[in-house]
Amino acid sequence: MLQIVLLGGLGLLAGAVNAIAGGGSLIVFPALLATGMAPLPANVTNSVAQWPGYAGSTVNARTDLRRQRRRLVTTSVVAALGSGAGCALLLTLPQSVFDAVVPVLVLLASLTLGAQPWIKSWTQREERSADNPRALLPATFLAAVYGGYFGGALGVVLIAVLSLLAHDTLQRLNAVKVLLSLVTSTVTVLLFALFAPVDWLAVLLLAPTTLAGGYLGMAVAKKMPDGVLRWSVVVLGVGVAVYLFLR
Repeated sequence: MLQIVLLGGLGLLAGAVNAIAGGGSLIVFPALLATGMAPLPANVTNSVAQWPGYAGSTVNARTDLRRQRRRLVTTSVVAALGSGAGCALLLTLPQSVFDAVVPVLVLLASLTLGAQPWIKSWTQREERSADNPRALLPATFLAAVYGGYFGGALGVVLIAVLSLLAHDTLQRLNAVKVLLSLVTSTVTVLLFALFAPVDWLAVLLLAPTTLAGGYLGMAVAKKMPDGVLRWSVVVLGVGVAVYLFLR
């Protein structure tokens, strides 16, 4: 019973964190490991469980997605292809490869989330008059490959790419980030549901709360200062990385 309550609460928080900054999967992943799951099943279960949160966030971001049709179509297609490639890598390479690289991925994702304020400041220094599709689309593809393979702090990676290579307000780019996260997650759900060891009971527990957290993310996150929220996730992620390195 305690595990059910804990997973539900962490799902709510993860959905909210994904809506605001990204990195929510770094909350759920260690919780799944704590239930005794191996890293690979925990990763695919986590990826599937995040989908409703991305869907809720996208519904809430629909106003900021208007008048971005060309950008949304091109980046969404590229993100879908990249996510499929990432899933293929995860499912075809030996599990020992994932077990070896996941501590590094968790650590890098955690540090990326911690560096988010500096990334945001750096990417906003230069004013651009238009998107740079020759760089934006390949960068989006690579970000989605990462999202399909692991996906921790995918939102942080995507907003950094968009801020660097697309010309628009941060609010509208954040909406694009949410949609691309949904596209990436949709591909992973479809492929993992068919070919990966998903723990559907855990998904059943997490999905409704990540949906609620994603939709109500702004309201939930406002109850906690951004810095506290971010660094709590970072410390948790680094701790998980150290544990995985030592296990």
